[in-house]
Formats: sequence, C-alpha cells, structure tokens
Amino acid sequence: MSNSAWRFLAFAALALAGVAGGAWWWSKPTAVVVPVQRGRIVEVVPATLNVRAEYLLELRSEAGGRVRGSALRVGASLRAGDEALQVDDADLRLQSDALERDLAAARRKLEVGFAGELDLATAREQLAKSERLLADGAVAPADVEQQRRTVRQLEQQLELSRLELDGQIAALETALAAKRRAIAQTRLLVPGDGQVLEVLAHPGDLIEPGAVVARVLSAARVVEARVAEENFAGVRVGQAASVRFLGYGAEQFTARVQAVLPAADPETRRYTVHLAVDIAPDRLVPGLSGEAVIVVGTRENVLTVPRRALAGGQVFVVEAGRVQARAVVPGYASVSEVQLVEGVQEGELVIVETPETFRAGERVRTQQR
Repeated sequence: MSNSAWRFLAFAALALAGVAGGAWWWSKPTAVVVPVQRGRIVEVVPATLNVRAEYLLELRSEAGGRVRGSALRVGASLRAGDEALQVDDADLRLQSDALERDLAAARRKLEVGFAGELDLATAREQLAKSERLLADGAVAPADVEQQRRTVRQLEQQLELSRLELDGQIAALETALAAKRRAIAQTRLLVPGDGQVLEVLAHPGDLIEPGAVVARVLSAARVVEARVAEENFAGVRVGQAASVRFLGYGAEQFTARVQAVLPAADPETRRYTVHLAVDIAPDRLVPGLSGEAVIVVGTRENVLTVPRRALAGGQVFVVEAGRVQARAVVPGYASVSEVQLVEGVQEGELVIVETPETFRAGERVRTQQR
C-alpha cells in the first residue's frame, strides 16, 4: 500500500474517533447546579389564613313592653353607645314620679320633726325641776322615779318613730332607684361597633324581657392563621409575619403574632394563631382567605442551598464532572432556602433541578444558575 493510502486511512480513523468522542460528550446529561453559599437565612413557618368577625352579638332587650322606636335596619352600621331600640316607658315614668313625691314628703316630715318631740321636751323639764326639789326634800323619790320612766318611754317612742321614717325613706329611695334603672333598661344601647345582620323586633311589637331583637356582626376582625402540628412548636407571640390575601392578589402585608391558642383542631390537627395585620380595617372582610409565613428565627453566616436541592436527606454534588451523593444535616429553612449544617463545603456545586433523577458516580455536564 502506498504512503498516500496510509495517510488517508490514518486521517479517516482520527475523524471517526473525534465524532465518537463528541457524541459521547453531548450524550452526557446536563445538571443544573448552584454553588453552596454562606449568608443569612430566615426560618419561616407557613400557614393558611381566614378572616372572621370577632363575634356575633345577639342584642337582647332587658325590658319588656311595646317597642316605641328602633334604629335597627338590616345592613346598618352601629357604633358603641348608639340607641338601637326604645321600649315604651310611660307607665314606669308615672310610677317613678309618684315615688319621687312620696320620698320628698317623707324627707320633709323628717326635717319638720315629730309631735312627740314637744312632749319629750316638756317631760325632761319637769324631771329636771323635780330632781332639784328632791334634793331639798320637797318631792318624794317615787314621784321622781316615775317621771324618769316617763322620759325614757317618750325617748323610746320618738326613736322608734324616727327609725320607722328612716326605713320608709330608705325603701322609697331603693324603689325609686330600681324604677329609674328599669326606665334606663327600656333604652337598648349597642355595646360595640358592628353591622346589623337580622332584625327581629320592630316599632309596635310587644316583646318579653330578654327577647332577642337583632343580631349584630362585630366590626372587630380576627385574622386566624392555621399552622400545621409539626411547625407549631416555634411560634411565639410577637413574631413577625408576612401575609397575602387571595382577594388582593400578590399584595403583601406585614403582620405580627398576637395570640397563640394552645389547643389544636381535633379534626385537622392544626393550631390557630391570631395575627395583627397592618391593613386598613375596611379591607378585612369576613371570609377572606390567604396564606402567611411566620418568621420564627434568623441565623447569620451559615451555608445555604435552595430547598429544591434536597432529595431525601441528601444533596447531589458535582465534582470533576461526576455526581456525588452527600448526606446532609439541614437546619433553618426559609421559603426558598435551607441551611446545611453538615455534608457540604462553601463553593461546592449542588444539583438543584430534579436532583432525584441523578445517580452517584454518573458523569454529567453542568449548567450553573
């Protein structure tokens, strides 16, 4: 074979080897990787949200009688202290007026005095005169003692009269106070801000004492966050949170944990946390739902990777073109990142896209994000 033929065969062999090598290279899977970084991580707890009214109030009238007037209308907004309903109080006012007159007369009688006061004064003067005569022997001792008994008897009678009148005055004052209270009870005042949902009594209706006249939805709102049992242990009053309501799209609101209820729902095993949300009160409509993240801790200068890099307690590291499976110890976890306490070093490349599809020892090409 000529030299030219040998040169042709050698060139052809090299070309075939290059094509095979390129095909082998491009046939390797591509692993999307990110470097392990050191930084700050904020651990958060996810929760679902629901907005409800603080309470549903049944307005009850303490007084019974004919409804004389009402400000109750379905959908109307009421403020604390507003008069919601008035029961006719004409008879009560007549009775109150009569008691006031009787009380005034009794007090006037006490000021004027008692008829027995004059008899007692006369008896005391006579006794004093007789005691002086007794010292001179001009009066018998028995007569003086009789006058003393008379004075004591008149004093007792006068004291009993005073006690009886004082008792009458006290009874009239008590009856008048009760009547005035009954009059005040004919005015049903709203105990707190709210909106009328249902009206059950109208002007002209005859109602019984204690009757429900309306149902009012409290204007105060409660934002309830439901936290899964496995995440509940770290939640504390005062922790910051971020809130998003489905009705307001992507708009985010800051919040703070206001109360942590100690018992879980027996059916869902989720705990309830109340949040104070920085939002205009009129935007907190009962029935709104959404989601929240509660910040339960922060750590600085720690190794972090995206949460999607975790695959069953391990991550896949690419070193010198080969995949290595590393068992890791996770720490704090945020919405998108997780702290790795053990298993990786800063700067190492970890697979973040479908890591579970790779095998230890597999050769890969890398694409860094």
